[in-house]
Amino acid sequence: MTGTSRTTEPPTDAPAATGSSAAGAQPSPARRRRPRPGFLLGAAGLLVVAVAGTAVTFASGGHADRSASLDRRPPSTTTVTRQNLVDRETKNGELGYGTPRARDSRLGGTVTWLAEGGATVKRGKALYRIDDEPVVLLYGSLPAYRMLRSGVSGTDVKQFEQNLAALGHTGFTVDEDFTSATADAVRDWQEDLGLPETGQVEPARIVYAPGEVRVESHGVEVGDTVGAGKVVLSTTGTARLVTCTLDVEDQRLARKGAEVTITLPDGTRSTGKVDTVETVVQTSAATTGKDAETDTKIEVTITGDDAKALAGYDKAAVDVGLVASERADVLTVPVAALLTLAEGGYGLEVVEEGGTRIVAVRTGLFADGRVEVSGGAVTEGLTVGMPGD
Repeated sequence: MTGTSRTTEPPTDAPAATGSSAAGAQPSPARRRRPRPGFLLGAAGLLVVAVAGTAVTFASGGHADRSASLDRRPPSTTTVTRQNLVDRETKNGELGYGTPRARDSRLGGTVTWLAEGGATVKRGKALYRIDDEPVVLLYGSLPAYRMLRSGVSGTDVKQFEQNLAALGHTGFTVDEDFTSATADAVRDWQEDLGLPETGQVEPARIVYAPGEVRVESHGVEVGDTVGAGKVVLSTTGTARLVTCTLDVEDQRLARKGAEVTITLPDGTRSTGKVDTVETVVQTSAATTGKDAETDTKIEVTITGDDAKALAGYDKAAVDVGLVASERADVLTVPVAALLTLAEGGYGLEVVEEGGTRIVAVRTGLFADGRVEVSGGAVTEGLTVGMPGD
């Protein structure tokens, strides 16, 4: 059997094979060809290699199994590795505190005080003051929508009473019923705030949020006169978040709980998880003679796994690696280890103690310069050839 040579072109004096393995027969050379671009997903091109002087047979199922030279080895080798293979798509994101929420006044009057921009406001504290009376923050998901007073029942009553108890007021039962005992506790609360002690809760005096908030910006200045519906200020949460806006066709990337990578402007890489996924409608500014245009987008909010890694920037543009495809516990090799077989498909050059042989493989996911491979001859730890530099 003749030796195996690696050249950039096949030997010109190697006759074509006329059949299956036989004494003195010379089969057509197997080439390392560049796999079709659709399979590589942008991976680096493969080195063209000719393997001459091999005896070609086909195992059951039509898979190629070529016995190669005993005295020639590939320039380098690698091993078949079992791992989780993840293909990510990189999108633009913004590091900050999430999307701001505008807070409209529900009172008319003069703005006499505003919480400072960047300040953190906690439960029971004032966000702003109208006519020198506070509008306070409480925790909850249900907006204040009606007057609360004795005889009223509902989930909004229970939500308010939970806040009242958390602020240290007692003497009532936290339930869905607003009783005279609740009214007494409300009078104590109003006294602490400097409000008229009516025992009734005006919805305009409360702003509900899931937790403490950060003042993002002001919509008015102290001394301005406001009416109902005027934006007084905007707030965000206090946790560092990454917001990423996707086109609708990229919705497959937005899976709640999915792991992501976050690359900061200085190149530092951190990790996080998709926290919320929302469909939003963005409206562009109307141009002269034209109506405003709307566009549907997918807004993804990402929480970081390491808060300290994100703390160095107040706001920053970041790269977000979102999972496009994932394969768990599969066998992989570097893409460059693949051979394009003359009869079609892909193979690997298996390196053994007595020489080398070429086996056909099935390919799966391509990601991060590696490819999923499978086949009866492919096992974890198998040594396979790699092209030279």
